[in-house]
Amino acid sequence: MAEARHILAIDQGTTSTRAIVFDGEARPVASSQVDLRQHYPRPGWVEHDASDIYRDARAVAIEAVEKSGVGMAGIAAIGITNQRETVVVWDRATGEPVSNAIVWQCRRTADACAELVRQGRSGDIRDRTGLVVDPYFSATKLRWLLDRIPDGQRRAEAGDLCFGTVDSWLLFRLSGRRSHVTDVTNASRTMLLNIHDLEWDSSLLELFGVPRAMLPEVRPSAGDFAVTDATELGAELPVTGVAGDQHAALYGQACFSKGMTKCTYGTGAFVLTNAGSSPPASTDGILSTVGWQVGSRRTYASEGGVFVTGAAVQWLRDGLGVVASAEETDDMALTLSDNGGVYMVPAFVGLGAPHWDPDARGIITGLTRGSSREHLARAALEATAYQVRDVIRAMSGSGVRSSSPLRVDGGQTASRFLMQFQADIIDRPVEVSDVSETTALGAAFLAGRGAGMWRSEAEIGRLWRAGARYEPEMAAGERARLIAGWYDAVGRARSVAG
Repeated sequence: MAEARHILAIDQGTTSTRAIVFDGEARPVASSQVDLRQHYPRPGWVEHDASDIYRDARAVAIEAVEKSGVGMAGIAAIGITNQRETVVVWDRATGEPVSNAIVWQCRRTADACAELVRQGRSGDIRDRTGLVVDPYFSATKLRWLLDRIPDGQRRAEAGDLCFGTVDSWLLFRLSGRRSHVTDVTNASRTMLLNIHDLEWDSSLLELFGVPRAMLPEVRPSAGDFAVTDATELGAELPVTGVAGDQHAALYGQACFSKGMTKCTYGTGAFVLTNAGSSPPASTDGILSTVGWQVGSRRTYASEGGVFVTGAAVQWLRDGLGVVASAEETDDMALTLSDNGGVYMVPAFVGLGAPHWDPDARGIITGLTRGSSREHLARAALEATAYQVRDVIRAMSGSGVRSSSPLRVDGGQTASRFLMQFQADIIDRPVEVSDVSETTALGAAFLAGRGAGMWRSEAEIGRLWRAGARYEPEMAAGERARLIAGWYDAVGRARSVAG
């Protein structure tokens, strides 16, 4: 029988669900992944079938363990990380969802959010939660569901209905319907948790009409969450680590000191900075959130999300047909000595942090007859780096400053050009994680901490490995000139709808 020195990480994302088995040195041993079907009942609405989410999570977990060869007996603990803000409501007695899950991307409650702003509620909500009033977060989605589930409010008040983000839903089902819990990071994204005392906020529950009886218990990110029912995974295994995906990535990147920053590059980009033991000062365009909690020790974070990064390259490929693949853009950009004055602001759905300008529109500036498809490819990659820089710069307004390397993960880190340009434009080294799936790695680290497999962040930090490092090489004058050109392009993008 294998020694129980492996961690099973379940990473439930927006478009797929994966499971990875890590060994005691935090090296991935085996994995399994399956795509998740999206539902779009109306324009701007996004849903998932919560039963699909659970079925897939269970299936990939079992397959990953089988592939690893260690068996369930070799698994010391399970860690869960998940898409954040997505709302699931289910029947407590049957464990069955009473509606489709409303996904974080869904904009159906935009009018409700606008009304809260008109009522002057946004400042108080921000002070309590660290969040801006936006359909992105869970509270207005939950209110929308309670208004439409048959007898929803009464059933919720009676405790017959359960609310949870995806982590809570998986924990409930994996435990055989015994554990209705969540962690502080996921709870902090609901717009119902007070970020200062990490408790459900009574005034916000009253504002949104959410009964306390339907809420999960909030626990630290590492510790005892649940024990899986033997009928679910074939063994009783402890779940000892839970965190929302971006928080798990921050932990997985071993950003354990105040000021350390990670960026995850995907369709968009998420930048999180360790803000220390207190919520960071409120800064326009930057969210305050819980980084993680281990024991009684809390770590907070500043967060900024960029809407379009990798999606700009996808647009060049699928929308314009000027590149054949995302990988091709790297070689194209490297053929040029400079950007030729061409800038792209990919504000296809407005601009995210730090601007939060929904009316901005995508724009390409500086085109001449000498401009080529190589210039477009380079402009798309550079746009990612500029936007990430804007977020990092805005975060310095909350007092979180550092010259430590930016730790990065995600698909675009494969671009040598982008990573070097990112280092140049922020004037800081960039370190690419050796383990590409740092979200799952963070869940494994938290589970290992909760299970006592790793005793400290210092011990975990020694397990983190860089796969590549890029040093800034750009002269200060050149950096200033390029940034000035970017600001000019952003200003033009924001004036297009005006």
